Amino acid sequence: MRVEDVKYLAKLIMECGEVPLVWGHFGVGKTDVAREIAQETGRKLIILVISQMEPGDLIGLPARGEDKTIFLEPDWWPEDGNTLIMIDEVNRAHKSIRNAIMQLLIDKRIHNHILPEGTWVMAAANPPDEEYDQVELITDPAFMSRFFHLEITPSADEWIKWAEKYEVPEEIRKFINDYPEFLIRDTMVSMRIRLKPSPRSWYKLGRVLAKMKKEDIEKYGYALAAGMVGAEAARIFLDYTMGYLTLPKPEEFLFAESDNVFLRLKKAGTDEVNSFIIRLCDYFERMEDEKVKKITDNLPTIVENIAKLVNCIPKDSAFAIVRHLENLSNAGGKYRFVYENLLEELSVRPEISSLVGGEN
Repeated sequence: MRVEDVKYLAKLIMECGEVPLVWGHFGVGKTDVAREIAQETGRKLIILVISQMEPGDLIGLPARGEDKTIFLEPDWWPEDGNTLIMIDEVNRAHKSIRNAIMQLLIDKRIHNHILPEGTWVMAAANPPDEEYDQVELITDPAFMSRFFHLEITPSADEWIKWAEKYEVPEEIRKFINDYPEFLIRDTMVSMRIRLKPSPRSWYKLGRVLAKMKKEDIEKYGYALAAGMVGAEAARIFLDYTMGYLTLPKPEEFLFAESDNVFLRLKKAGTDEVNSFIIRLCDYFERMEDEKVKKITDNLPTIVENIAKLVNCIPKDSAFAIVRHLENLSNAGGKYRFVYENLLEELSVRPEISSLVGGEN
């Protein structure tokens, strides 16, 4: 993502009270993004390079009170809310330091010290590869879910403008202009983390999207959503909100008496089909008396439609449906007979017989 795009989204995220985490190689302008946002909004910038800090530096030292131990404010603590705190080198900080900033990220406080109202917080990290001295690969989902993840890769034009502003010699600027492939070794940033949607992540995403204009959602929506709920959920969500996604609902598919739903599925991409299979499995799992009656009354139609579906999706996806029904049947319970009836009817269909009771 371009530097200007990251700056726009980071500012928007902080305006909504959330925290962006900017990923990028050394020297691509992560700190400059924070500095420019602070300048443009008239805020004081506090940079915490937490890879060089001890827990006491970050959270303040204990002191003796009248009748109990108290913690003093750390020397970096902001005086007012017209402040931007940049937590730098998150990936190089020890786990004890990352644990110490969790309260700051969650509650905007440390011990009894509450950040002044309106204080903005952002963070930065280098991608996890062999070039950086990292204590450990950060995979803790509880930690990662506190951030909107933004990847930054500057274009040659952006860097040249920045280099001119900071008086980088003209010979270097001309060289990068003629040979932009030498600006940075890798053009792609890999965070090596798997972001997954959760109630918290959808809530955070909703807070930011509510502040965006439609045209900005069209331009930045995917990058923003992918950095919070993951690429697959982001793609399907944006297709849905923009009206591009026309996949049927599970119930619409199961009881359909025309081939229109299959035409829609054939046009869908892999991610959309996988999402539909997950929703279909969830439909069978959430059984209730009224649904049981409807399935029983329409069993031939349901079996026919599942058989048609198997013919137009990858074998792995088809196997996932059958395996899920088998797992539900093996789990027993009040509605076991429904799954057994479905499997029995499906097993006589040549498209599905090899999947029932088999292995992928």
